Amino acid sequence: MKSIRVRTKVWLEVDGEPLIGDGRERLLLAIERGGSLNAAAGELGISYRKAWSQLQQMEKHAPFALVERSKGGKGGGSTHLTAEAKELLERFARLKMGLNEMIDEKFAAEEQG
Repeated sequence: MKSIRVRTKVWLEVDGEPLIGDGRERLLLAIERGGSLNAAAGELGISYRKAWSQLQQMEKHAPFALVERSKGGKGGGSTHLTAEAKELLERFARLKMGLNEMIDEKFAAEEQG
């Protein structure tokens, strides 16, 4: 039998402005994995310009720095997440997981009740 599942979208805002949702979460995680915005854009299959724009919007609204950049040189520059950005991503992932578990439990209870 096919099962029905509830799905939600969650995002964080700062003063009513979007900070992070699923897409921006993927971007930040890809920056950390790839060590640069260019590598992240390539991994996600989006243009560098789109990735840059998303990062700029997040940085504009974030209450702390999200990335640390080092200028290029012989081996090129790099970009990595700050400790605060990593903590934010961990908290966001826990929030989404907890909400999905709670929603799944509520939906299952509704089926039985």
